Amino acid sequence: MRPGCLPTLAHVAGGPDSEQRLSDLVLLRRVRDRIDREYAQPLDVAALARGVHVSAGHLSREFKRAYGESPYAYLMTRRIERAMTLLRRGDLSVTDVCFAVGCGSLGTFSTRFTELVGMPPSVYREQAARGSAGIPPCLAKQATRPVRNREARAPVPALASGP
Repeated sequence: MRPGCLPTLAHVAGGPDSEQRLSDLVLLRRVRDRIDREYAQPLDVAALARGVHVSAGHLSREFKRAYGESPYAYLMTRRIERAMTLLRRGDLSVTDVCFAVGCGSLGTFSTRFTELVGMPPSVYREQAARGSAGIPPCLAKQATRPVRNREARAPVPALASGP
């Protein structure tokens, strides 16, 4: 490895391919755990990569290969999941929730929330207040958890039938 270059996961792990892959997965799990713990902190892919001594590009590729989404997408999903919980409580404004979960821009937060949940945070807050009365919070969290492969999709237009 050239001096001054960040090592790849292969350089950090070393060893045969199967051992190397296990070591890679350990490092990726460490990154995922850090996102889960520190989602409200200002995190970016470069900072996450520095934490496991790899390049940001390599971390993004390997994380996506292992978990099916980029580290940034995973972080935003965790933030939106937490935001849903805070919005269901009903005691915070959408702006307060946005900043509480680590988003720095209300516009980006609202856009991402709408993409993942299928409705803007303000609408979700209103509906959650009406719809979750009497449901234990642990069940409400399970039922409403955002899942990236179920992102809100635009409705498919109906085909017109013959004349």
